[in-house]
Amino acid sequence: MALLEVKNLTKNFGGLTAVGDVSMELNEGELVGLIGPNGAGKTTLFNLLTGVYEPSEGTVILDGTVLNGKAPYKIASLGLSRTFQNIRLFKGMTVFDNVLTAKHLRRTSNIFSAAFQLNHKEEAKMREETENLLRLIGLWDVKDEMSTNLPYGKQRHLEIARALATEPKLLLLDEPAAGMNPQETEELTAFIRRVRDEFGMTIFLIEHHMNLVMDISDRIYVIDFGHMISSGTPAEVQSDQKVIDAYLGVSKVD
Repeated sequence: MALLEVKNLTKNFGGLTAVGDVSMELNEGELVGLIGPNGAGKTTLFNLLTGVYEPSEGTVILDGTVLNGKAPYKIASLGLSRTFQNIRLFKGMTVFDNVLTAKHLRRTSNIFSAAFQLNHKEEAKMREETENLLRLIGLWDVKDEMSTNLPYGKQRHLEIARALATEPKLLLLDEPAAGMNPQETEELTAFIRRVRDEFGMTIFLIEHHMNLVMDISDRIYVIDFGHMISSGTPAEVQSDQKVIDAYLGVSKVD
């Protein structure tokens, strides 16, 4: 059984179909890309998967659990975490506290135990896990920096680290290379590979940097005007005439 199953997913906004009859699967451990021209419906699809939007039709299943009708925080607790096109860090917090706050999604203590300081063991464990994650990710040396004071590329790394702190089964990355220069994009590519390999993470990636997505993806889905037009390996997708046509008729997707 696939880790993520999307069956005939559709989202209508009035008379506009933003996502139309999309079906796809992601298997555990895969890194799968999602590409398409601007306005194709990629982020809308992510919003459907994470509960921001409720589907007009269709079903989303994560590891055997139907996600339809569940709130975003519940979907996150079931193991689906994401980042956004525009970085959404906790601006008034340090690097350490950004990740620690995300760790609280998995806490078992309640208001009563917190009020009487009965949760100190769990809090100590979360702080230790936060330290371990920051060391592994390579952000421990800036743990006390305010998140917004980090260079842009490091902010992206922190946003991914914060998502990992929720212990997801599936990580969605929405245009993580947006706004990056070539060196930052190259560093991010290596970083995403590390996350996949060292955490055994399943990753679903929206990206406009074609060199990145073609280099890093096991498989790629392509949507245009909300509909699936192609899927396959990077080589198969690049040679698909429907994909070439969707990208304004260029002879090569680059």
